[in-house]
Amino acid sequence: QVQLVESGGGSVQAGGSLRLSCTASGFTSNSRCMAWFRQAPGKEREGVATLFTGVISTYYADSVKGRFTISQDNAKSTVYLEMNSLKPEDTGMYSCAAIRFSNKWECRQFRPADFGYWGKGTQVTVSS
Repeated sequence: QVQLVESGGGSVQAGGSLRLSCTASGFTSNSRCMAWFRQAPGKEREGVATLFTGVISTYYADSVKGRFTISQDNAKSTVYLEMNSLKPEDTGMYSCAAIRFSNKWECRQFRPADFGYWGKGTQVTVSS
């Protein structure tokens, strides 16, 4: 059974940094899409970054380009989201998600409905 468990959220001042982790278990696919989404109160869920494991490719929302970096450690079955220069508008519940068998085109679409596996989320709060 696939499970995704996030960690690393917290509170930080604007300009600060956080690193989120998503540890996956139960995967056997080498062509999965791993993603980070976020949702702020009263707003729709937003795709932040995705990583396609088949041929390592990463994609970012315009709002986080140059500040966030998604990466993976295969040995630890973990995907990370390094977040720098954080802004108050980055505040939200950050969730890890996965598509077991995917491709590069699908992975860069940031469509929540495509993702069949979700973690419970970790809260990130950025104060001004």
